[in-house]
Amino acid sequence: MDGYENTEGQGQGQEQEQGQGKNGQDIIFSKVIKAGKRTYFLDVKATRKNDYYLTITESKKRFKNNGKRFFEKHKVFLYKEDFDKFTDSLEEVINFIKREKSEEMEAIKQRQQEKEQEQAEQVEETAASSSYTSDIEFEDLDNRE
Repeated sequence: MDGYENTEGQGQGQEQEQGQGKNGQDIIFSKVIKAGKRTYFLDVKATRKNDYYLTITESKKRFKNNGKRFFEKHKVFLYKEDFDKFTDSLEEVINFIKREKSEEMEAIKQRQQEKEQEQAEQVEETAASSSYTSDIEFEDLDNRE
């Protein structure tokens, strides 16, 4: 499982430096992106000649017929000589989608903001309901008889 068996509790955008990948291959730098049912891993690794490259892994949790969990993974390897072409094309494609589907993109962004606001309010409510306050005043402690 490429060293990613335990992704529970990792936050969106979590960064990691120096780790072990599959077969003991060093991960120089890593970024974890949780995106709904998918998790993306952006891992910087080194070749035998200590040249860096990027591995982009999409991981989706799946279940077998017997109910046992497994991770379906898809990988893309990106080498430094292709970075500029790749990022230019990726940016162009993303901008195209944003232009063509701007209304849908705004609706998605709005839903995400509402969900984040709702979660923040739930955290505040939980914190407020779990905090204990007493009506005892210090003067009451002096007047005990």
